[in-house]
Amino acid sequence: MSNDMIIRRYRAADQDIVGDLWSRAARQAHPFLVGEGEGERARILREVYLVRAENWVAERGGTVIGLLGVLPAGQAQSAGEGPGAEVGGLFVAPEAQGAGVGRQLVEHAAALHGALTLEVFEANARARRFYERLGFSERGRRTDEETGHPLIALERAAPLKSVSWLHLREGRLLSVRTRGNDTFYLPGGKYEPGETAREALSRELAEELGLAVPAEELREAFVIHDVAHGKGGRRLHMTCFTGGPQDIAPAPGREIAEYAWFGRREAHERCAPAHRQVVSRLIAQGLMQG
Repeated sequence: MSNDMIIRRYRAADQDIVGDLWSRAARQAHPFLVGEGEGERARILREVYLVRAENWVAERGGTVIGLLGVLPAGQAQSAGEGPGAEVGGLFVAPEAQGAGVGRQLVEHAAALHGALTLEVFEANARARRFYERLGFSERGRRTDEETGHPLIALERAAPLKSVSWLHLREGRLLSVRTRGNDTFYLPGGKYEPGETAREALSRELAEELGLAVPAEELREAFVIHDVAHGKGGRRLHMTCFTGGPQDIAPAPGREIAEYAWFGRREAHERCAPAHRQVVSRLIAQGLMQG
């Protein structure tokens, strides 16, 4: 059985394990709430939130380790582009915390809905730091009517979405620099209206490097979540693809100043943060030297 984490829809059969996970995680996160994780609050979880919300679980090795509850479309106030959604609850099993489970669940919600809003108890300092690291900012405060404790409303704009091409030559990664910019990026760019990810990348490769790479030859490798370079802290969801011809002769378009093949050192010195994360992933896969 694989130990890779997956995110899937909540199923009714998950109720008992999810209820136990929520109870343990909620008591840890909210020690200031009397009766947290039990009694009436547990009943509301089972009979209201697990029924009405759009719920997702993180699973590793067949064990559920995280729960994400998102309010249905139309019940959330958008904080940016896209329809937006409100994160009604995010809980990770105590024994699975610190491994990126919560971050991946948040980015999953953003990939589906764009802009996100949520509320966190003022006394939950750990959660506040977590959301701050993920780019959320405060938009208001109120007192929770049920508990009397202060709540902080947070928001984050929809992530920028882009596509990139992973092309390696002798263990070095193809990178490009646009005119007037000192930073290198992966070949690729943003979507045009109506395009699929593969269609967008095929078009970008033709425009940037004069390469004819049919969309059907591109294979999704992984998705990188990071801070978009030069965008004031805006988050980036970058879908990376392999495929296409191995032997290429790039002919830079008018926006591209130069292209180069970089190893780990050059990538970390001259490339955008998301690009550096890609290099680390490729090194871990044995495709580049560390």
